Parts: sequence; structure tokens; C-alpha cells
Amino acid sequence: MILSLKQVNENSEIDERLAALINNANAVRAVSSAVEGTIGPKGLDTMLVDKFGNVVITNAGVTILDLMEVSHPAAKMLINVAKAQHQEIGDGTTTATLLAGALIGHGVEQVVKGVPVARVIEGLRFGTQKVLDVFQRQGKNISDVNDPLLKQVALVAGREHEDIAHLVVEAAILIGREKLMDPYFKLADTVCSTVGAQNKVFLGVIVNKERLTRQMPKIIEDARVLIIDDALEPEEIEDEALSTELGFNRYLALRREFEEHLHKIADLGVNLVLADRGISDLGEEIFSDLGIMAVQRVSSKELRRVAEHTGARMIKRTGLKKDISELKAYLGRAGRVFEDEKLGQIFIEKGQGKPMATIQVGAATEEVVGERARIAKDAAAAVQVAIRGGVLPGGGAIELAALREVEQNRSQMKGMAAYGVDCVMEALKKPFSQIVYNAGFNPLEKLGDVVSAQAELNNPSLGINCDTGEVADMYNLGVIDPVLVKIHAFQAAAEVAEAILRIDTIIKMKTEEEDEI
Repeated sequence: MILSLKQVNENSEIDERLAALINNANAVRAVSSAVEGTIGPKGLDTMLVDKFGNVVITNAGVTILDLMEVSHPAAKMLINVAKAQHQEIGDGTTTATLLAGALIGHGVEQVVKGVPVARVIEGLRFGTQKVLDVFQRQGKNISDVNDPLLKQVALVAGREHEDIAHLVVEAAILIGREKLMDPYFKLADTVCSTVGAQNKVFLGVIVNKERLTRQMPKIIEDARVLIIDDALEPEEIEDEALSTELGFNRYLALRREFEEHLHKIADLGVNLVLADRGISDLGEEIFSDLGIMAVQRVSSKELRRVAEHTGARMIKRTGLKKDISELKAYLGRAGRVFEDEKLGQIFIEKGQGKPMATIQVGAATEEVVGERARIAKDAAAAVQVAIRGGVLPGGGAIELAALREVEQNRSQMKGMAAYGVDCVMEALKKPFSQIVYNAGFNPLEKLGDVVSAQAELNNPSLGINCDTGEVADMYNLGVIDPVLVKIHAFQAAAEVAEAILRIDTIIKMKTEEEDEI
């Protein structure tokens, strides 16, 4: 419910500080409303249209929040928290947004009734800790990448796309648990989307670029790989220097040196060169003549993946001055490299470095392939954090289990701080209620059924089957969420709720132009 100013005092003027708080709460509520229809197995898509008529159709909360036009500062705070959730965990942005909206909305209601903000925050912190304790305690560890629970995690996060869930799990198995546990590795970064491509998991790395010219080899067996983290061009001479004899001679010397470096690359036996930036015409000509495949302007992310897979060490162009014996240590190896001319991609497989898998998803149009890529990235992120932190029952069930625990401990908070605990309890109902509502059932009725069933059977995994409306065990249905997604979502929601509740005055800052006057 969006608060109105009449709720503060219908017969007198509104206190400006309460007005600021209500204004912020309404802005947050508007943002939360934009994504609440997408949550759950029956959630629908949102169409976003820009001023040029470009369309994005998506079910991903973070995409909606990222693309929607927002000017209110409190709303931007909420969106930034959701983005941080996505960057850290890769999933759960919609849940975090709904929880934050509920915490803030109920918190403001308590303040309007006369509860001091400090007491609301005190209770909110207490309740949040109890919730996180439940999440930690109820989590089930996944020690094996072949655990069937991973497929269910991928299906839930992948919005029930069976083909994408299969690809993600296959990639996770190929990469292995050790690599998935690496905090610097993100399985979601292995997702590659291309219009017209076939869905597959490729054991290797894909570079979304073409070879420099058609005269270069299309297929390379037993590739020796050199990665230039730089432009592969002669060092530049300023125009003014070129007008002098000394400067022109310097230019010629640098060009001769560069040509020597190119032939040195060939002498090393290199037959695949990848460059971060451009490759000069001279480099293009020499590499074509010598049968070397060269690819320019490769993204830094792709270069790092190729280096890791082939065992290559990236080098700057100045590093080519090293002796051949030293340069050999920078080379990588791959069993096979080939270009798919239709897709405009280079495939590198059987590298001598670390195993790498690439998840390729395709579709007939740019709009659809973009959404499928987002779905695959969400599923990949969820699978990885499930390996790292375990899983919990989804469908809002675990939040209702936490609700019962918070309710049992409410009496520990004395005085008005207990009203802050009430805000947490109300917020915990939101994910379940919205999922059930989106499925076409009465949230109040189903909420009562599940809370009673959980208490009676002492089973925190009970929720609602969104197809039948019956109480069911979420583990048996395969409705499973990663522990870390739940923990980070609630932490993020509580943090932004506290930050916004603490704001009692909004002051417009002067601009730089005003400051200069």
C-alpha cells in the first residue's frame, strides 16, 4: 500500500520530516511494484521501450531496474542495492527489491503511528539477524557437482528453461568444483549469446571476433598462441618530429624494429595472435603471408579467458624486444583453433592451461537471444553460489519458516523496538504472497495454510504448488534457491531500508555553476 499524506494527520499540516520519509517510501514502492509481477514460476514479462522505439522484453528484475527511467534519489538507492546484489551473487535482485520495499513501507507506517525511527531500526536489526540465522541453519550443502539438486537450482533461476538449465549444469560439471569455488571465477561470464547459434556447451573458449583477413588460415591444429595486451603497431612519432630529418630517421628505425618483432613472432612458431587493440597494416600483411591467424580488438575478458585456457601469458608490445628464449615462456598452446564464418567467432579448444567451458545460447532474433543470455547468466550464477553455500527451499517457504522464528523471539525486544520486529515479520510474507498472487491464488488464504502446515509438521520446506494451489514440499517439487542468494538479498534489503528510514530531511544541493557565482 502506498502511503498518503493524509495518514499522517488529516486535520493539520504535515511535518516536513515525515513528508520526506513518506515521499521516499512511495518512490521505493513504485520501483518495487515494477518488478513484483515477474517473480515466481507464473511471473510475467515486462516490456521496456526507449525514446527511439527500441524494445527489451524481460523477466529479469535487474534488467528492468537497470533500464527503467528513475529520477528519485531514494528509488536510485534501491536500484543500486539491487545491482550490487546482482554483481556480488548474480541472482535474487527481484527478491531483494520486494523485501526492501516491504521493510521500508511497514517501517514508515510504524513511524507515522508514532514509533521513533531509532526503535524501528533497532527491531529491524534484531529481526534481520534472526532471519539470517535461520537461513544459515536450514541450508543443505552440495558437495558434488553431479548432485541432482543443482539441476533444480538451474531450472528455478533459469525460469524453467530446461535446455538452458541442462547447458549450465553440464558446464559446471566440465569445469569442476575446485574452479567453481574460486572467488575470482564467475560461471556466468562463460555464457556467450549469438543470433543463429546452436545451444551447446563448448569445452574451450569462444572469441567474438573474426580473423583479420580471409587470407589467413581458417583452421589451426596444434596452435601456439601469443596474446598482446596492447596494440600491435609501431611506436608512434609526433607529426612535428616527422618533419625533421632526425625524427624521420627515428620513424624508419622504429618501423624496422617493429618488422623484426613480427618476424620474431613467426620464428617462435606462433600461428595465432590475439591483440587487445589494433594490428597495423604491416602486421596484417606479414601474418597473412606467413599463415598466421591474427585477431584484433579482442575484449579484455576474452583475452584473460584465452590466456587461462591456453596457459599463455599476456605481453605488451614493448615486451617483444625480449630475446626469443625469453618470449617462449609467454606462449600458450591449444589443440585446435577454428573460425565459424557464419557466426563471426573464433573457437579455441583443448588448451594446455586450465579447463574452460563456454555456454553458448542462441535464438532467431537479437531481442530473444539477449533475454536467453540473461536467463543463462542467472542460472549459471545460481548454480555456482549453490555449490559455494548450499541450498534452501524456495517459493517463499524458507521466509515463512524464518517468520515463525522471528515471531517466537519477538518478546525479547522490549518497548517500541518490538514494532521494528513487526516490520521484518511483515516483509517476510512478501515473497511468498507475491509468488502465490502471480499464480492466481489468494495470498492470505495460502499464507495461513502454509504457516499452519509448517508448524504442525515442523517442516520449513512446505510451500504452495503454484500449479495446483496445494501445500507441498518445495524440495520434492524441485523449487530450490541458493543459501547465499537468500542471505545477500535480505541483508541488502535491510541495509537499504535502514538507510532510507534514517533520512528525515531532503535538501537540494547547489550546482557547480551556482557555487562558482
